[in-house]
Amino acid sequence: MIELTLSILLLILIGLGLLEAHSHRVALAQLPIRIHVNGSRGKSSVTRLIAAGLRAGGLKTLAKTTGTSPRIIDENGKDRVIHRLRSASIGEQVRVVRNFSRKKPDAVVFECMAVNPQYQWVVEQKMIKSTISVLTNVRPDHVDEMGSTLRDNALSLSNTIPFKGQLASSEQNMGGIIAKVAESRATSYNQVDSESVSQSYMDKFSYLEHRENIALALEVCKMCGTDEKSALEGMLNAPPDPGATIIWKLDCQGNYNHFVNLMAANDPSSTFNAFQQLQPRIGNSQICIFLNTREDRRYRTNQLINLVFNKIKPNVLIVRGENLPSQFYNYCKENNNIIIHQLPNSVGIKELMSAFSNLDEYYILGIGNMVGWGEEFVQHLKEYRV
Repeated sequence: MIELTLSILLLILIGLGLLEAHSHRVALAQLPIRIHVNGSRGKSSVTRLIAAGLRAGGLKTLAKTTGTSPRIIDENGKDRVIHRLRSASIGEQVRVVRNFSRKKPDAVVFECMAVNPQYQWVVEQKMIKSTISVLTNVRPDHVDEMGSTLRDNALSLSNTIPFKGQLASSEQNMGGIIAKVAESRATSYNQVDSESVSQSYMDKFSYLEHRENIALALEVCKMCGTDEKSALEGMLNAPPDPGATIIWKLDCQGNYNHFVNLMAANDPSSTFNAFQQLQPRIGNSQICIFLNTREDRRYRTNQLINLVFNKIKPNVLIVRGENLPSQFYNYCKENNNIIIHQLPNSVGIKELMSAFSNLDEYYILGIGNMVGWGEEFVQHLKEYRV
């Protein structure tokens, strides 16, 4: 009797699974253009830019980002915050596919929400089945899950390349590896050159956007049939991601400084690239680095500390964090020309503003971790904008 009951339950579960798979295939069929954006950095921005460009080209487009703050971006370009009752799960993509299909859009754009290589494969090959795959770049990140070398990272990120589809990427160094994976899956590969976007166009943005992100998004829009002029106009009017590199002028108790939020670019390569892009704006101004650390990300903290002392070399360094790597204290002894302040994890916005008030006409670059405290800090910082 027990064996019969278990057999019946097993058959019911199999039937429910088959029904769920069929429902998902039906939902996917209602989404003619499915774009899946993966990469080490810039996924949220590129997702938004593609969606904005397609909307401007006349395509009814829905998008979902999973970056600093997960959002649904509707057909009118309005952000809808995703409120989760539990931790993020890739199963969320199945529900979003179903919800999107009910609106019968022309195109959908998904930011990849998986880090683990196996999960990346499942999200693409089973859940989204993209018609166009986008790979922003390959950077040394999530080494505990994606491998310690750039080649490991490239192969991991390539899990979202579809079979018999299209791929666009602005990655240059690992382009050969990506091309081989695309070829093995009979997918056409479009490698994008960021020089195709003019500096005069980039200067029109109210926040710091990366040229390679624009070039990549533009290529994807053109692949979908949107003309270049419409796509570029749409991107220019798109609201930035919450983690975008904003530049605010702050009133720090009577002293005025510019704050640049680079905390969303929390690996050293992306952070330094953004710093180099800022150089024309910074000019001869003095630089303060504000580094927000996390105790569970000591490897990344050490990377950023090395970047600060060896490449950026600011006038002032303010570090929020405790139990820092020993390398930090060694650098402090060796760099007497840099004014260094270490603040505890309990520091609040008022204490930080007091530290900032000792500066005048500085560019304060916030780097490190954005999620959690960093996001709250940036929100509070709005109160001091001029």
